[in-house]
Amino acid sequence: MHPPEIQNAEGERLACSFVPGDPKRRDIVVIGHGLTSDKERPWSEGLSECLRQRGIASLRIAFSGNGQSEGSFLKSNITKEVADLGSVLEALEDWNVSYVGHSMGGAVGLLRAVKDPRIKTLVSLAAITHTADFFKRLFGDLELGSSLLGKAHCPLGEDLRTDLLSIGSTLPQASTLNIPWLIVHGSEDEIVRVQDSVDLSEAADGRAELSILEGVDHSFSAEGLPAMLERVAPWIEQALAR
Repeated sequence: MHPPEIQNAEGERLACSFVPGDPKRRDIVVIGHGLTSDKERPWSEGLSECLRQRGIASLRIAFSGNGQSEGSFLKSNITKEVADLGSVLEALEDWNVSYVGHSMGGAVGLLRAVKDPRIKTLVSLAAITHTADFFKRLFGDLELGSSLLGKAHCPLGEDLRTDLLSIGSTLPQASTLNIPWLIVHGSEDEIVRVQDSVDLSEAADGRAELSILEGVDHSFSAEGLPAMLERVAPWIEQALAR
């Protein structure tokens, strides 16, 4: 299989990287990035490789307006990326799909999974839960057009601000999700508070597994990467076998 040609509902091409697994299997893990990020990151590339070694295919995607995908970053927000993920699922209609989302991509995965049975299992990595609090804490003092997280190519847009504030929190959705679900967060996350994942787990009321990785940062960098991979890849393999 080659990377599928995927367009979102607005006709924007979504860039993706496909890593094959066992050709006899129809399991695939869609991997979504966070705010100001892209599909090519050490954590996501490492996860694709771990899954490949287990015979599981993966598809790393760049949401519209990010990386090599079409669209404007100024239009990027959770709601639009939830729709992007729906377009990805349509292109994978013959596959058994799991989704792994990091940071804002974690919020995207939860909001898609609660309304889309095509997602069979879910992994939330350092997921933003309290979206309004996240915006106010990190970007509340920024003017529109200011660089997000020091990245000049990622300016703050009205669409993102409005969306994060209007969603407010994903706890209501977490309380209704009923598929295999793993929540992972680093104890030294400097971007998304660990409490976000603790609150997600409590809202799930026993239907999700929570792992706090000691000494690990937001991006699962350095020694944090093996810890994340050792937790996530075997869990996905076991969840798909259920």
